[in-house]
Amino acid sequence: MSCPICSKPTQTAHRPFCSKRCADVDLARWLGGGYAIPSTDPDDIEEAIEAAEAERAKPH
Repeated sequence: MSCPICSKPTQTAHRPFCSKRCADVDLARWLGGGYAIPSTDPDDIEEAIEAAEAERAKPH
């Protein structure tokens, strides 16, 4: 298995990473939003509520 950050072989102590550095790089990406999934939701909460209500009001 290779490290998902640098592709070096993993070390048991840091699995699935090769080192504490790569584990920290991964954690920083999570905390910084680097792994965020793009959303199509409106940024404005009022728009989101209106869109949800409109979707519910549609006949099925």
